[in-house]
This record gives sequence, C-alpha cells and structure tokens, in this order.
Amino acid sequence: MLTKVYLTIILCGLVTWLSRSLPFLLLKKVKLPSWLVDFLSFVPIAIITAILFENLLTVKNGYWPILNLDNCLAAVPSLVAGLLTKNLLVIVLVGVLAMALLRLSGTN
Repeated sequence: MLTKVYLTIILCGLVTWLSRSLPFLLLKKVKLPSWLVDFLSFVPIAIITAILFENLLTVKNGYWPILNLDNCLAAVPSLVAGLLTKNLLVIVLVGVLAMALLRLSGTN
C-alpha cells in the first residue's frame, strides 16, 4: 500500500516536471513565427490581471461583485513595490507582509 503511494508521488512529480520542461526543450530547436511570439507576450499580463481581479472582487450568484477590502488594501503597497522595484520577490513579500499586518490588526 505504502509503495503505491510513493510510486504515485514519484510519477506525479515526473509528469509535472516533464510537462514544464519539455516545452522549453522543444522550443529551443523550433523557431516560432513572430506573430505568435507577439501574441504570447501578452499571456503573462492577462494571467496576472485575471488573478488580481479574481482576488480583489468577491462574487456571489445573483449579486454584483463587491470589493474584498483586505485584498484591496494589501494590493496597494504591493503595487507601489512593483512600480518601484519591478522585482517579483519584493512584490510578493510586500503583499504577504501587508496581508499579515491587516490580519494582525483585526480588520477582517
């Protein structure tokens, strides 16, 4: 039983690693058309925007979305850190620290 669990974990890790590394290995040898590269350059912006708005808004069926105040307040210093540093690690650390301070202050 335990062997099956370990085998499952190892195989899942292998599949995850392959699915993330194979595109890089294959795209090293293939030149993509410039229009596709231009199109793909917008993907990170779209993903970040979707994640951001999903977390800034609270949606309930049958009602208009409302702002999640804690997440909005924590997003402000993160946005400032992003504009000043352009460093993802700093942005994440500032966001986590801001949310921790908000929760510590008991605003939620």
